[in-house]
Amino acid sequence: MSAEDLEKYETEMELTLYKEYRDIVSQFSYVVETERRFYLANSVDVAARNADGEVYFEVRMSDAWVWDMYRPARFVKNVRVLTFKDVNVEELDKPDLRLPESDQFGS
Repeated sequence: MSAEDLEKYETEMELTLYKEYRDIVSQFSYVVETERRFYLANSVDVAARNADGEVYFEVRMSDAWVWDMYRPARFVKNVRVLTFKDVNVEELDKPDLRLPESDQFGS
């Protein structure tokens, strides 16, 4: 496989992953970013820990989806991440009312 073929394959995989993300993001409550991964989850708990003077974070998630194109199964029941780096957790907006995307009102 040439470098060009590999780059084309990775681009296609990334596009497929983005489409999957777009289709499922509304099913989740949180976006979680660590230095290694990007997650969608419905439950998140972040706890600062201390070991021998070094502070690290323990992140526990449940009902999660992992952004990783090399992973065959991206849906995960429980995830535990230990990291010395920053963790970003954002709550996703859940609009109460969603309008149809097509013009079904006959304007």
